[in-house]
Amino acid sequence: MVKAIDLFAGAGGFTLSALEAGVEVIAAVEFDSTAANTYKQNFIEKLGRKIDLRSGPEHGDITKVDPVTLRQSLGLQRGDLDLILGGPPCQGFSTHRIKNAGVDDPRNALLFRYFEYVHEFQPKAFLVENVTGLLWKRHEKYLSKFIELAEKKHYIIKFKDIINAVDYGVPQNRKRVFILGIHKDLDSESIKFPPPQTHFSRSSGVKPEWQPASTVFEPIPEGVKKRFVDEYFVKKNILPSSQAYDLLNSLPVGTSVSTDEVFMKPTADMLERLKDTPLNGSREDAGEKHRLRCHSNGYKGHKDVYGRILIHQPSNTITTGCNNPSKGRFVHPWKNHGITLRHAARLQTFPDDFKFSGNSTQQAKQIGNAVPPRLGSILIRDICCRLK
Repeated sequence: MVKAIDLFAGAGGFTLSALEAGVEVIAAVEFDSTAANTYKQNFIEKLGRKIDLRSGPEHGDITKVDPVTLRQSLGLQRGDLDLILGGPPCQGFSTHRIKNAGVDDPRNALLFRYFEYVHEFQPKAFLVENVTGLLWKRHEKYLSKFIELAEKKHYIIKFKDIINAVDYGVPQNRKRVFILGIHKDLDSESIKFPPPQTHFSRSSGVKPEWQPASTVFEPIPEGVKKRFVDEYFVKKNILPSSQAYDLLNSLPVGTSVSTDEVFMKPTADMLERLKDTPLNGSREDAGEKHRLRCHSNGYKGHKDVYGRILIHQPSNTITTGCNNPSKGRFVHPWKNHGITLRHAARLQTFPDDFKFSGNSTQQAKQIGNAVPPRLGSILIRDICCRLK
């Protein structure tokens, strides 16, 4: 069986991906104690997986966990391990950092710490996930040095580009950079990555289509469906009534979330603003009396804040602020409150029996930072085929 370790493991998106792909994860490292508790509860306690989890500031600080000691404790020789997975903290590379902010963020160097594990374990392959900002010119020195280190240690970089999760059946537009390195002894011209796209835009006419956000919500009530048709599709001249009904009636749907699931309770002012935000609308569509001061007087930025999830399209990117409507288009498609954490987790393709630890802010961070398991499993399964 293919064996892997998961660095910067978070709640375990990459680990869940690996397990679904038939990979045995034997170790994980995670600094954040709450995220590590989520990892422990779901994989070690519930599933009984024998994973050496190094966790918390004392034992899970990857700058202090010695790669040599970890390898030896796992009983591995260099070259025994098949795969290293990991998504180093990406705040320094975030596309939301303006001008040259983030260029010298010390967290950027964690990309090199990741490679120290590659150097020590000498796995057959490694896979890195990060935000698209990693490819920006201002971060070139980090990416270039990482590639140089890999090539010096006999790895061939087979892929370093953007993958959109929506192209692989995730009901979310989520663009992230993936870097795949294969040890030169296993390299072949026949190795192509990523695997072929599995889902396509409706306009392409190719099946299956991108998964819409409707897949994670309960069926649309008939009265609400009529409002979608009248107030959105017809009013905005997007589709005539009959075609709009055909579209809504064809949307795949999910189930209702538990009444125990958490969403941010809106203040009185926010509740009025949400009531005034039409279906599929955003802050721009709310009445003028409900416009935020910073969004008045013709301001055109941050159009998605306080916006409703578009029911008939893949959702916007689920971020660490997914529990807060002020952070993006995170309002329920027709109810006057934010989406629940379970809705966000579903949009990331976590199963409903995957439970997150901590308060709502901590859970939102874990959900938003994770690799969508549906995407990860497709990528890892493809890599495993090359390791045989």
